[in-house]
Amino acid sequence: MGFSQRLELRQSQALVMTPQLQQAIKMLQLSNLELTDFVDGEIEQNPLLEHGERESEDGSTPAESAIEPAPASETGSPPSDSLSGNFTSEAAEHWQAAAGTEGDGSVDLAGDTQAWRSRNGSFDGEDLPGLDQAAAPPQTLREHLLSQIGADLSDVADRAIALYLLDQVDETGYLRADLAEAGERLGCGIAHIERVLARLHELDPPGVFARTLPECLALQLRDRNRLDPAMQALLDNLPLLAARNLPALIRVCEVDVEDIAEMIAEIKSLDPRPGLAFDPPLAQPVVPDILMRAAPQGGWIVELNADTLPRVLVNNRYFARVTQAARSKADRDYLTERLQAANWLVKSLHQRATTILKVATEIVRQQDGFFRHGVQSLRPLILRDIADAIGMHESTVSRVTTNKYMATPRGLFELKYFFTSAIAASRGGDAHSAEAVRFRIRHLIEREAVAETLSDERIVELLQRDGIDIARRTVAKYRESMHIPSSVQRRREKMTAL
Repeated sequence: MGFSQRLELRQSQALVMTPQLQQAIKMLQLSNLELTDFVDGEIEQNPLLEHGERESEDGSTPAESAIEPAPASETGSPPSDSLSGNFTSEAAEHWQAAAGTEGDGSVDLAGDTQAWRSRNGSFDGEDLPGLDQAAAPPQTLREHLLSQIGADLSDVADRAIALYLLDQVDETGYLRADLAEAGERLGCGIAHIERVLARLHELDPPGVFARTLPECLALQLRDRNRLDPAMQALLDNLPLLAARNLPALIRVCEVDVEDIAEMIAEIKSLDPRPGLAFDPPLAQPVVPDILMRAAPQGGWIVELNADTLPRVLVNNRYFARVTQAARSKADRDYLTERLQAANWLVKSLHQRATTILKVATEIVRQQDGFFRHGVQSLRPLILRDIADAIGMHESTVSRVTTNKYMATPRGLFELKYFFTSAIAASRGGDAHSAEAVRFRIRHLIEREAVAETLSDERIVELLQRDGIDIARRTVAKYRESMHIPSSVQRRREKMTAL
């Protein structure tokens, strides 16, 4: 068999991920905050893009989709929905008009003595406090401890050690430093550092500079003069307290049932994170991407949150002016490429908004029972169901539902919340949603009698009586995911309460 060389020409089709397509896919899975940062970066790089506000010609509301209730004979077919998109805007007034300025831009405050106060506060004439009357910012934990260290420690070496240890305190008030390593860095003995640390344990709030949870609780109990041997034994056996093993705690602490109940109540009144009283964690509010409300004629109205949509404009007038002034071919090619990138970004933003609205509309349509009756009516749903209904790929639906939130009459939910696995029905009926089964398990446990504690086997029997085919290990898994203790631990809690 001989070998030879030859040239062949073949034609084939393949999917090529262009940079523009990669950009559109990336934008689809970004949250509203991430999308804003991404658009700001594109505006900095592209001179033809700018922040702007556009207003629809008919003055309609932001992009929305109305879901009307389907007739009884057409419940299997999706309802017709209308989709119209635009960007809302508000007219911004110049500050000079509010300030009452003259034509040259100056402000006359001589004729009105009250205007001087408004000059320090605002121009709207309201009696607002000035800058000198503003409230001081709250004191941080470091500032609070630093002032006490300066007042309580007079020795220079002790202050140096205290300041080093203060730098190792986290926001919860715990000391995250190794004393041996601190001694090597500061060039002093561990005994000296321990003496300074004992002084720091007396600072306010009680419990700061603790290295472990038992030490933090012990410092607070010592400040209350409640740290006796029995309480110290309880702190040394916190795992037994977490397991609610009261008989073992009674033996270890050598107290009776009434005393152990009082000691546990004392422990619950302590603060395991004393530093958060000064530096509370910043709450990150979730801004919904989709707004949903009931329609007056029935059904639901789903619309995009216009406040989270970045408003981008392509400055074609600037492009025309700069193109005329361009001399070289490289400059004109650069401007043309920037114009194409700008137009693609605007198109991608519109496509992203349209896709999110389509997915959210279909989710609301398929989970209509949840919005009308609650969690117990949540039906099983997977990405394929939504993808088949709107004619898109599952990966697209997955990207859309990532980090997207919808404000509904029943609260704020992530779009991923509405996708749950199915649990078969014991009598051959419709499958049950896993989230709805979790709700029923919690409901059964919350309604259990004081003298009776439902075991996992008993919960399985009650659920099977309602037509839910579920295994005991699945009930245990769902119970643990909701942080509900076992029947033995719940029984111990009831004994403590009694």
